[in-house]
Amino acid sequence: MRTRREVARRVFAKEFNSSRYKLGGNAEKEPVYVLTPLGLKCNRIFIIGALIEKEETKPDSEVLRIRIADPTGSFLGFVGKFDPEAKVSLTEIDIPSTVAVTAKARLLERGGRVIPFIRPETINLSDFESRDYWILETAKATMKRIEMMKGDSELARLAREKYNPNLEEYKEMVVSALMRLKEEVEISEEREESIEESIEEEILDLNDLF
Repeated sequence: MRTRREVARRVFAKEFNSSRYKLGGNAEKEPVYVLTPLGLKCNRIFIIGALIEKEETKPDSEVLRIRIADPTGSFLGFVGKFDPEAKVSLTEIDIPSTVAVTAKARLLERGGRVIPFIRPETINLSDFESRDYWILETAKATMKRIEMMKGDSELARLAREKYNPNLEEYKEMVVSALMRLKEEVEISEEREESIEESIEEEILDLNDLF
């Protein structure tokens, strides 16, 4: 019987990098999920951003450390022999490049610290238009989570208990990401006009959150 894959979620680096708690993994073959401060329960995530780092963790380790940047920060990732498709793709991608990445979400516990990181399953070259829409869709998903955090769902209660997040800070994160995108689109002559209209709509929708 074929195992059903977990849905790859959209999340900004700042929210993901603030994650410190995981769910599941107690029984054999039970999926492990990262719980973010806004109540996102993710086993896999989807990112489109700039590949800004690619290097071996140490000589002859066959493990590559990568960083992928979005408007809010960067994702730390590791690619090794257990990720053959991603590793082959990486050898053909230069820095900096815009890439689309589907990856496992993981937490590394070391020396009393918890470090969120990703294990890429696939890495492919992408383009600015796809990245623009990823930012927009991720902003929408984040806004929904901010709204959810004011409710009484199980994940909202758990996230408030574990993180007590500052929702205003995450609202400002979304606004900042959209404004940066808006500035880039205004400068570029090649971006679609429709993306600028969509950005304006999302910024206006933020007014309804608080």
